Amino acid sequence: MEPDQIAIAERVAEQHRHHKKALFFWVWGALLVMTAIEVYLTYQNMEPLKMLTILMGLSLIKAALIIGFFMHLKYEVSRMKWLTMCSVIACLILMTIFFFPDARRIIELGVK
Repeated sequence: MEPDQIAIAERVAEQHRHHKKALFFWVWGALLVMTAIEVYLTYQNMEPLKMLTILMGLSLIKAALIIGFFMHLKYEVSRMKWLTMCSVIACLILMTIFFFPDARRIIELGVK
């Protein structure tokens, strides 16, 4: 291992030692609360666009918490964060290209 890599590994290990279990339990609790809100919203008579917007927002927040804390991306070097974000954006672009034409067709023609 090169000295730079060793220094980075030691810095990350030191940051991980300073985690407290309480922080992870708070994040876990927040994830449970958001999941409960999502389940509650699905049983309400809301306008679909409004409900789906709220559900997607909560899902994005939950994904960020999971990636940041439980997958330890929060403590990675910034190159890794940028690489991950570029990959996510590329996936979203591909999903938009492939899924939205079909979704529009379903809206126009209806589902049988």
